Parts: sequence; structure tokens; C-alpha cells
Amino acid sequence: MYQILLAEDEKALREVTEVFFRKNGFEIDAVDNGNDACSLIDRKKYDIVILDIMMPGRDGKEVCRHIRSKYDVPVIFLTALGDECDIISGYEIGADEYVTKPFSTKVLLMKVNALIKRYHGILIQNGKMIIGEITIDPARRLVTVNGKPVTLAPKEYDLLMLFIDHKDLVLTRDQILDDVWGSDFEGYDRTVDTHIKKLRKALGKAGYHIETVIKAGYVWKST
Repeated sequence: MYQILLAEDEKALREVTEVFFRKNGFEIDAVDNGNDACSLIDRKKYDIVILDIMMPGRDGKEVCRHIRSKYDVPVIFLTALGDECDIISGYEIGADEYVTKPFSTKVLLMKVNALIKRYHGILIQNGKMIIGEITIDPARRLVTVNGKPVTLAPKEYDLLMLFIDHKDLVLTRDQILDDVWGSDFEGYDRTVDTHIKKLRKALGKAGYHIETVIKAGYVWKST
């Protein structure tokens, strides 16, 4: 059973989130300040940490720095600070995801599951994801293959991250369209094929990770 640490000073939000994750099979420790969060981090290893930024004691950013000095674990900032500069700052400190309030607990659950899968299957070093010959810096949306920078269009980058979050799972064209282009996209599903072709070409020799599953869709294979 996965272990979550939630640090959120808003009582009602903390309690609702705590109950929701317990119902979905997680064990969760919930605190209302950064000092208690750091104390728990010193004593216990978590599978994911969800941090409010503006809270008593050490704020979320200080707690994130403390976490990064201890071990690699997915960190989600949960906050009302939604300006671009705040988001960039959060990623630079070491956050993996940034969820702004108000939010859907179901969406938060999806992000939690995706991050846990990513961390358990992918090497994380200094906030960068390493998948074989591919290195991704999510904070800057930068990708390198064998140390060489790769230029990806925004949708190609989003495709890459979608595959990594769902590695070894076959994704249909409709699923990919919904996740990357949105459910209101009015184009054709062949748009997916075109962008995957471009992504494979951009990744060069590492493009082999994306396999076509006949009459089904695509799958990301780690090896």
C-alpha cells in the first residue's frame, strides 16, 4: 500500500483529501504545517508528498528543499499560487507537479498514480527523469538523447510524457487524443499517427521505445 504525506493547513480541504485517498487504498499522514511535515520526512519514507505552499512553520518550498536533501520522492505542490512565475519557481525547487486550487480530487488522484508509476519505473536524479538513453527535465521541458538536446514541439513533448506515464500500457488513438488534444478536439485520429512519427524521428535511435500495436494503438516499451 502506497504511503502519502499531505501537508495542508486548510482543515476542511485536508480532511476531504485525506478521506478520499484512504477510500482509494492509500495510507496517508496529514499535517497542517511544514515543521510537522519535515519531522515525519525525517522518520518515514513516503511514496509521494503533497504540499501546500503557504502554511505555518516552514512553507511548502522549504519542505520540498528538505525532502530533496533526504531522498527522491514525487512532490506535488497544492496551492492557490497559480502565476507562471510561481509555477516555474516550484519546478525549479524540485516539485514534480503543480496543482492549483480549487481542484478535483479525482484529477489529483490521477496525477498521484502517474507520478508513483513514473518514480517506481524510472530513475530520478536531481529532478530529472532518466529512461535508458533519454533524459527529461520536466521543469524546463527539455529532452536529451545520449546527452544531445532534442527539439520537440509542444504536442510531441506531451505525447512523450503521456507514454512514459503509461509505459507498457497500450494506448488507443482516442485515448491519446483525449489526453493530449482534449476531448473537444474535432480533428482526425490520424493526427496521432503524424505526431508520433515526428516524435520517433526526433528521438532518433531512441524512437524504438514507441511500438505500434496493430489495430489497437501504441505502447511505450522500456527495453
